[in-house]
Amino acid sequence: MHGYGRPMPFTLPPLPYALDALEPHLSRETLELHHGKHHQTYVDKLNDLVEGSSDADLDKVILEAEKGPVFNNAAQHWNHSFYWQCMAPDGGGTPEGELAEAIDREFGSFGALSEKLHEAGATHFGSGWAWLVHDGSKLLVTSTHDADLPLAHGQRALLTIDVWEHAYYVDYRNQRPDYLTAFLDHLVNWDFVAKGLSSSAA
Repeated sequence: MHGYGRPMPFTLPPLPYALDALEPHLSRETLELHHGKHHQTYVDKLNDLVEGSSDADLDKVILEAEKGPVFNNAAQHWNHSFYWQCMAPDGGGTPEGELAEAIDREFGSFGALSEKLHEAGATHFGSGWAWLVHDGSKLLVTSTHDADLPLAHGQRALLTIDVWEHAYYVDYRNQRPDYLTAFLDHLVNWDFVAKGLSSSAA
C-alpha cells in the first residue's frame, strides 16, 4: 500500500483507445485484466522498489539496473507502455511510404515480414515478446524472453507483440498462432511503427 501523498515516479499510462475498441480481436475483458491489473502491478512493484527516488527516467532505470526485480518490473512497464501504442482500432493492413520501402529492402516483401513476425511469436518458448527493431543500420525481427527488451541490446524498438499468455488467453486460450494472426491482420498500428522508423533515421 502506497503512503498517502508519497510521490510515485512511475504511473500507468492510459490506453490510447477505449477498452472495447479492439474487439472482436482483443476483448474488453482482456484489456481490463492486461492493462488494469498486470501492467498496473508492474508499475506498483517498480515504485515500491525505487521508493525514495525521484528519477522518473524509465530508460535510465532499465539501463542502469542489474538483472533482477528492478530491471524486470521497469522493463515490463516499458514493454507494455510500448505495446499498447503498437495497436489501433481498425489496424492491420499494409504499411506505406518509407516504412514500406524499408520492409521491401530488408525482407523482400511485406508478406515475408509478416511471416517472420508470426514465426518469431509462435515459436518463442515460454513468456516473452516478438519485435521489429532497428539496430542502427537495418530492420530486424527478434524475440526476447520474459521482461528483456531491445533497449538493453542497443536496438530501437519499432513494434512488439506480447506473447505472454495473459495477453491472449481470455480470447484465444492456448491458440497463440490465432492471436498472432489477428494482431498482424487487424491490430497493428503501422502509423506508430512508421513514426518510430523516422525517429531512428533522424
